[in-house]
Amino acid sequence: MKVGVLTAALQELTPRAVRDSDPDRAIEEWIEFARELNAGYIQLSAALHPSESDVPPEAMLDPVANTLDLRKPFDKERARRVEGALKGSGVVLSDVGYFDNMLHHDPAVRKKKHEFMLRVFDAAVLLGVDAVCGFVGRNQQRSMDQNLLDFETQFVPLLEAAKARGLTYRVEQCPMPGWTTGDNWHNNIAYTPGTWIALHRICERHGVGDQFRIHYDPSHAILMGQDTRSVFQYLKDSGYNFLIGGFHVKGQVIDAKGVAAWGYAGQTVERGDWVGDRPSDKPADQLNAWKKHTAIAEHELPGTARHDPLAYLQNRTVDWLDHQLAARELLQLDVANTHLVVEHEYPKARLQDRERLKPILQGSIAFVRRIDEAAACMFALQHEVLAAQGIPIQGVGRQAYRS
Repeated sequence: MKVGVLTAALQELTPRAVRDSDPDRAIEEWIEFARELNAGYIQLSAALHPSESDVPPEAMLDPVANTLDLRKPFDKERARRVEGALKGSGVVLSDVGYFDNMLHHDPAVRKKKHEFMLRVFDAAVLLGVDAVCGFVGRNQQRSMDQNLLDFETQFVPLLEAAKARGLTYRVEQCPMPGWTTGDNWHNNIAYTPGTWIALHRICERHGVGDQFRIHYDPSHAILMGQDTRSVFQYLKDSGYNFLIGGFHVKGQVIDAKGVAAWGYAGQTVERGDWVGDRPSDKPADQLNAWKKHTAIAEHELPGTARHDPLAYLQNRTVDWLDHQLAARELLQLDVANTHLVVEHEYPKARLQDRERLKPILQGSIAFVRRIDEAAACMFALQHEVLAAQGIPIQGVGRQAYRS
């Protein structure tokens, strides 16, 4: 598969004082950094500029990066500059990512996000990529069933705009529990196969089924007690194993002590995001809403967590080899043209220092590439070489749905 890295891994690779006055310098320097990391591809991170965003960086668990700065129009001249940097480095763009709540309850805030997403679409076209990656989001003031209606009226027009531009919209399935200081845990309604299918049926009714795909991230499955093989098997059993179009390669390490205290809903009271009987208005306090997640789990940069077969069996961390095997065995994939995008959100290694972070990302990217190559070899040996001679695969292996 095509191994790359999301540029949010290092938000401030180019100092803010430099990039604000020369926005495409940030892209050029990330392209060069990716070359040093031996990443063949980059997923280019776009976001509302900190001066324009409705969510302060201090309230974010994993601050996003506006590597692609769209305060000014991204025109052909800017695109040519980026293309020149790509050509000189050998690095290729996989897609553009903009991760935000596209169903926000406030019409003015939602309109701003949608207008920005359309600018992301236009930039993607100029940069010659065929996909944009992001969230669906949730209207916090409405039920999940009501959000299906919001999806139909508010999100489908975005997919129609993507279709008009020849783009696919790939949804990352993070439930985003810390997006609100309220009790909602599922704040991105496209968080699990059941909702992916419900949303895709809506898309099909409106002629945009081919524009809606999933950018699967196994860390979020682990957070919800799922394992990748069962997720993929469920999609195949349901006739929807075509839905996954790309991957974020990020793990999740479950804290068994945290689960003992709070269960899989995470910390529900006394987090520090409320003051008295109302939510705090301080962004640093609002960050504590993410204890719904961080009280029970921590993100893993692939390769950094200890090898733990028992944790794999308990769905408490990602079994990367089985993940890559299951993708080949159960999904409808053009494997050679499928992107594996390393997304770095391991908190203790979330360094904003290029030289310290470089060997960490180099090691993780090398691990991802080798584990995918190992899975490719195992798949070929078992499903092609042995099969060609009528010899059965040996053993049982990990079985979907098995506790």
